[in-house]
Amino acid sequence: MGTSNGSSRTDFILLGFSDRPQLEHIISVIVFIFYIITLVGNTTIILVSYLDTQLHTPMYFFLSNLSFVDLCYTTSIIPQMLVNLWGPKKSITYGGCVLQFFFALDLGATECLLLAVMAYDRYAAVCQPLHYTVIMHPELCQKMVLIAWLGGLGSALILCSLTLKLPRCGHREVDNFFCEMPALIRMACVYSKVIEVVVFALGVVFLLVPLSLILISYGVITQAVMRIKSAARWRKILHTCGSHLTVVSLFYGTIIYMYMKPHTSASQDEGKFLTLFYTIVTPSLNPLIYTLRNKDVKSAMKRILWIKINVQRSHELNRKIRV
Repeated sequence: MGTSNGSSRTDFILLGFSDRPQLEHIISVIVFIFYIITLVGNTTIILVSYLDTQLHTPMYFFLSNLSFVDLCYTTSIIPQMLVNLWGPKKSITYGGCVLQFFFALDLGATECLLLAVMAYDRYAAVCQPLHYTVIMHPELCQKMVLIAWLGGLGSALILCSLTLKLPRCGHREVDNFFCEMPALIRMACVYSKVIEVVVFALGVVFLLVPLSLILISYGVITQAVMRIKSAARWRKILHTCGSHLTVVSLFYGTIIYMYMKPHTSASQDEGKFLTLFYTIVTPSLNPLIYTLRNKDVKSAMKRILWIKINVQRSHELNRKIRV
């Protein structure tokens, strides 16, 4: 079915790593393992934060949203990627490509804003501890999360509508393992100054501004930490802030490094592996970073498991009594 701009709404070909067939099976196994870790880890974070009342705090409310974003993000990419890696066909339908493209933009932008919101939460907790509950009241937390989700949605709608209108002149090959914006723009047979300006403007809003706010927050936090005399509180702050800062470094570091590199033929293959890292590896590391470095989450998991064990013992005891 043709369109007025010369594009054809047929299946697209996801080239992925087809130029390295010997690596495809290895990559598929690695991706599958990381996907399982992502599903289990992020689902655990969401359930523990919901079930344990002691974790009904702004920090874990934001963390639950971050885990949900990571779940949706990886699920929009990995199943189709595994099908293409395991099978002879490397195709994706036009509708599937549009959905991948939209969700990647939407959820990626939402995560950028969420990480900035979490940095503000850590600033309020460390620098304004006596007023923390007043500053980070539930209504404000819900509004900030809503703004993050709506901001990601708005940016995705703008970029999707502009990119999909570009004429492709029959080009069907996407030089990546999923329908990502740079690869789709490279398919176009015309140059669009409008998209370049919009991408730059949204990059400033969703990448540079949040990252600047995060760095400012941690600059102020560092000054506050240096004045703390209590060793126990100092260590607790470092653990909670360190987890968030590690996630920020992994997420922003790979994206900035990738998009700051010149788009040469040599850097394109490197770009695929960097994309693989921040779309597949980073979402699986987030729950591990937060659970392994956070005593509150580990304690909550123990309490939930202990309650479950006691409930099971109680049911068994009741059955014995009835018998």
